[in-house]
Amino acid sequence: MHSETFRIGVVNTSSRLAPERGQAITEWAQRMWPAGEVELVMHPSLYEMHGHFGGDDATRAQALIEYANDPTLDAIWFARGGYGSCRIAEAVIPHLNEHARKKRYLGYSDVGTLLAALYKAGIGTVAHGPMAADGSRNDLTGLRAVNWLRNGDAASLEPSLLEDRRPAVAFNLTILDQLVGTDVEPGLSGHVIMLEEVSEAMYRVDRMMFHLTGQASIRKCAGIRMGRVSDVTENDPDFGMTAEEIARHWCARAGIEYLGSADIGHDRENKVVPFGPR
Repeated sequence: MHSETFRIGVVNTSSRLAPERGQAITEWAQRMWPAGEVELVMHPSLYEMHGHFGGDDATRAQALIEYANDPTLDAIWFARGGYGSCRIAEAVIPHLNEHARKKRYLGYSDVGTLLAALYKAGIGTVAHGPMAADGSRNDLTGLRAVNWLRNGDAASLEPSLLEDRRPAVAFNLTILDQLVGTDVEPGLSGHVIMLEEVSEAMYRVDRMMFHLTGQASIRKCAGIRMGRVSDVTENDPDFGMTAEEIARHWCARAGIEYLGSADIGHDRENKVVPFGPR
């Protein structure tokens, strides 16, 4: 590390980030580390707007490339999710240097596409876990994230990782379902796959699990764990199955071992899942 201060670059690769949310992130970090042990370095483009997105594709891609390649930054923390990372993932990877390969990267939800691309390319240590916007809303959530970024803190990890030493990954179900078969899909043979979802009807969760578990590449995994499926939109009539029942059903149909629950989700309890071997 280049100094006593651990410097974390905060970038936005997806939807717009409101300036008041960015200010809340900055103030949170200053309150948590008043002596300056941790500094969040907010990229100047964080509040760019381009339609739905936090700046156009080129702006968002360049922000990540700039901070990932910066030798004065120790880690990368994604600001928020939404949608947009898939539009820049392939463009970013060829431009990352040796400094980018030494960093930890943390985020989830839409950022999963970038995590997949980084993992496939062998760049850095990537993990599914709380984003900067989450941390500013809840101290324990943010501390969990920063502690992992600083030193890989085992207390931040999804609990099953402490016993199951097989390589693992975690994704939002929609994101993994959409990236399978694309050029950013990483090889997940022998991996434990953890899934979570938010704001989807159960029939859509069922349909995505049908598609995902039907892929030859996914059927080579070591097993699937289902995290929390929250804020489920209403289904009339009720779908009649829980998320776990859906996961068990499609895993059995596909010959994939269902391994139980995972402590991940779109909430303050979201734990960190580093990609790859323990």
